Amino acid sequence: MKILVCISKTPDTTSKIAFTNGNTKFDEAGVQWIINPYDEWYSLVRAIELKEKDPTISIHLVTVGLPDCDPIIRKALALGGDEAIRVNADSTDSYYIAAQIAEVAKKGGYDLVLTGKETIDYNGSSIGGMVAELVNAPYISLATVLNLNGTTATITREIEGGEEVAEVSLPLVVSCQKGMAEQRIPNMRGIMAARTKPLQVVEPAAIEALTALVNFELPPAKAGVKLVSPDNVAELVRLLHEEAKAI
Repeated sequence: MKILVCISKTPDTTSKIAFTNGNTKFDEAGVQWIINPYDEWYSLVRAIELKEKDPTISIHLVTVGLPDCDPIIRKALALGGDEAIRVNADSTDSYYIAAQIAEVAKKGGYDLVLTGKETIDYNGSSIGGMVAELVNAPYISLATVLNLNGTTATITREIEGGEEVAEVSLPLVVSCQKGMAEQRIPNMRGIMAARTKPLQVVEPAAIEALTALVNFELPPAKAGVKLVSPDNVAELVRLLHEEAKAI
C-alpha cells in the first residue's frame, strides 16, 4: 500500500507578522519556518502509525514549493517518510497547488492521500477536497480517527453535535485534524537516515492559477481596557449601552 502525505511550509506560530511592498507581500525576514502542524502532527504521524502496524506500507511526501522547502521536507523524512517529491513551484492559489498534488497522486498510483485539515497561515481548508475531485476519489474531511482493514478505511469525523463513522473503499483522500495522532519528535536515527532518503524535484504541470493575492491587511489594534469601580454601577451601565460592541 502507498500513502501520499501532503505537507506545506508555514511560519512558526510565534512569528511576528508583517507585510512589505504596499502590503502585497508577506515579510519573511526573521521568520522561522515549520511543517504545517496539521500536516505533521496528524496526517503524517497517522501514516507512520499505520506503517508501524503494516511494514509493507510506503509513505511518500509531497509539497509544492521552492528549494527553501527542503529543510521541512527533510524533517518530515526524519519523522518517518520514506521518500519525498517537491513540485518546483511557488503559488498561493489553492487550485493550482491541489492540481499539482493531484498530478503527483495520479502518476504515483497511491491508495490513500492524507492532508491536514488546513494550513495555519491561510486557513483555506480547500486542498483536500480539490485533490479528491481531481483524482476522482472519495473525500472525508475533518477526520479524527482512521483505521485500515485491507482496502477499506473506517473513519470517524466530527459533525455538528456529534461524530460520524464512515466506511470507505480505497483509494481515498482524507483531511486530518486534532485527535488523529499525537505529535512526535524526530530521533537521531531518523535525522541521520533522512539525509539519504530520496527527495525528487519535479517541474510543475502547465496549470493556470485561478486566484491571486491582491493585498494583506492586519487586524486593527486592540482597544484599551476601561476599569470601572464596583461601586459605580451607573457608569458600567452607560459604557455597556454606549461603547460596548456586540460580539
